[in-house]
Amino acid sequence: MNTNRELDYRLYLQRDEEFVRTDVRKEFSRYEAIVSGDVAQVKKNFEEVRKDFFAGKGVLSQNPLRNSIYHLVVSMAVIARMCVEAGLPHSEAYTISDIYIQSADVSKSVDEVIDLIGKAQVDFAERMRKLRKTAGAYSLYVRHAIDYIYDHLHQPLKMEELAKAEGLSPGYFSKLFAKEVGMTVKAYILSVKIRTAANMLENLDYSISDISYSLGFSSQSAFTTAFKQQMGCTPAAYRSRQDYIRMH
Repeated sequence: MNTNRELDYRLYLQRDEEFVRTDVRKEFSRYEAIVSGDVAQVKKNFEEVRKDFFAGKGVLSQNPLRNSIYHLVVSMAVIARMCVEAGLPHSEAYTISDIYIQSADVSKSVDEVIDLIGKAQVDFAERMRKLRKTAGAYSLYVRHAIDYIYDHLHQPLKMEELAKAEGLSPGYFSKLFAKEVGMTVKAYILSVKIRTAANMLENLDYSISDISYSLGFSSQSAFTTAFKQQMGCTPAAYRSRQDYIRMH
């Protein structure tokens, strides 16, 4: 596909319409706020951008809703990549990105998609802030284990499996992980699975049984019990509450 002729025409139209793209340095300074975990600044930046969201942005589709979805996809790709390079586990980053993209795919309005972009930026910023608080305290063994956990959430993971992957004895690895993370391997795996389930319940239309299966729980009842213990309500009640919040 030869794009030169189309490029010349588009650039001509942009000059004729006095269209000016957002300065790259300014755009990436907003991304840097996300990567640095500066949640307050991320919220402030988005409030500013939200006033005229499409100013300085190219038209990716003549369909307004599809255009906003495409911009969300581009944003998620850049944010996820930058956060991974800054230390966020790649499975976590790209799975969160997938969740927001899939939510945008079923959105009904441009405003809904734009709000998702803001929510995603804050979500990533909060994760990066937490990561920066704890990253220095984690040894290479524990960081590898955490990546392994996120990569295998669909499986019933065991501490012995993680210890073997790091070439450590189960006893030593168990003590090391608990000392650095502040909880046992089993408790950490469960907490990650429940947090992931909460995100899925809030942003996706998967059934509770599908979520239970996808996260490696032995049964839906086991999932419901574990979810209620950590979140204070059943998965069904949690989803209903989030739906109510979105509607009001």
